[in-house]
Amino acid sequence: MSTKTIHQSVVLRASPKEVYNTLIDSKKHAQFTSAKAKISKKVGGSFSCYDNYITGVNLELIDGKKIIQAWRCSTWPKDIYSIVIFKLSKAKQGKTKLEFTQIGVPTGDYKEKLSGWKTHYWKPLKAIFIKRR
Repeated sequence: MSTKTIHQSVVLRASPKEVYNTLIDSKKHAQFTSAKAKISKKVGGSFSCYDNYITGVNLELIDGKKIIQAWRCSTWPKDIYSIVIFKLSKAKQGKTKLEFTQIGVPTGDYKEKLSGWKTHYWKPLKAIFIKRR
């Protein structure tokens, strides 16, 4: 199967620790996505987001710095996973730079996922951190 890689970067008005916790905490994740999420906070633990549209396993978790997951969409062929990497670093004025990479996106779903991360993750994350300030 032919695949592509997505690279995106976003600056958020929150500390790296706040961003990390929002991504890895079931309740906080559900709050910014407005969809059910169940996320293990352990390496090897499973997760599901967007009412089971997204499922996978945590491969590496470094508190406040990095999340690496084997990630799949329910519409992908069975047993096809991509690798999702969220790297967090301090930016100016108490903000966080989130560098995102998704390796192994099926070519037929690339455009949808490319825009989907912006629409379904970065935009609502920006909005939730503005509300909290």
